[in-house]
Amino acid sequence: MNILVIQGHPDSGEGHLCHALAEAYAGAAMAAGHGVRCIDVGAAPVTLLRSRAEWTGPPPDWAAEGQAAILWADHLVLVFPLWLGGMPARLKAWLEHVFREDFAFRRGAKGWERHLCGKSARIVVTMGMPAPVYGLWFGAHGTAQLSRSILGFSGIRPVRETRVGMVEGMSAAAREAWLGRMRKLGAKGG
Repeated sequence: MNILVIQGHPDSGEGHLCHALAEAYAGAAMAAGHGVRCIDVGAAPVTLLRSRAEWTGPPPDWAAEGQAAILWADHLVLVFPLWLGGMPARLKAWLEHVFREDFAFRRGAKGWERHLCGKSARIVVTMGMPAPVYGLWFGAHGTAQLSRSILGFSGIRPVRETRVGMVEGMSAAAREAWLGRMRKLGAKGG
C-alpha cells in the first residue's frame, strides 16, 4: 500500500508529540513494506487564498506536489494538534490549496464528481482535553469538518480518527503507549 503521511503541525521543529506520532507510523509502515511519503505542512511556503480566482487558478508548486503525492497514495494519514477546536490555520490553508476544484472534485452534469474515490484516510489529532470530551461535549466539530467536508466530499472513504487527549504533562509511559499504537497502525496500513 502507498501511504502519504501529512504532518499538519504548523511548527516544523522537532519535539512535538505530533512529529513523534507521525514518525512512529511512517517508520513502522516502511518496515512492513508499505510505500511511504511524508509532507511537512509547517515547512511548506503556505499562503492564504483570498479569492475564487486564486482557488481556480493553477496551484503553487508546493500544492501541485501535494496533489501528486495524494494521487500516488492509497491511504492518507493527517497528524495535527487541535487548536481552538479544529485544525491549525496553516493546515487548513494547505488543504484549501491542494484540494482544489477539478483536482479533488468537480460539479458535473449529474452532480458532484468525487475524484479521490478508492482512497482511505486516518486523522490523528492531539489535544489538551480528554479525547472523549472532544467527541461527546464538543461533537468533534473540527475533525468532522475535515472528515466529511474535505476528505469525504472528495471521495476518500473510510476516514478513521485517532484522538490523543491530555497531551500536556503526558507521562513517558503514556507517550510510549501512543507511539506503540501508531506503530501498529502503520504496520497494517490502517
